[in-house]
Amino acid sequence: MKVLAYSAAAAGLLALAACNNSAGERAEDNIEAAAENQADMLEEQADNATTEAAEDSLENQADNVREAADNMGDAAENGSLANNM
Repeated sequence: MKVLAYSAAAAGLLALAACNNSAGERAEDNIEAAAENQADMLEEQADNATTEAAEDSLENQADNVREAADNMGDAAENGSLANNM
């Protein structure tokens, strides 16, 4: 249920933030919001993990997703992501 609430809040914020943003900024926002949702789901799974190792692994995956999204978001905003596809 938390994930659904976060997703709805992120969608609302993206809609407001997209009003005066460039295409690169909108792409950055979308990339980062999608990754945040994925990372939140991984953390929910970590909370329900049956072993400490599984919990640590899922939390590390969530951190990696966020870091990759930051990098991709920066590339999208700078226009270098479109040039690499």
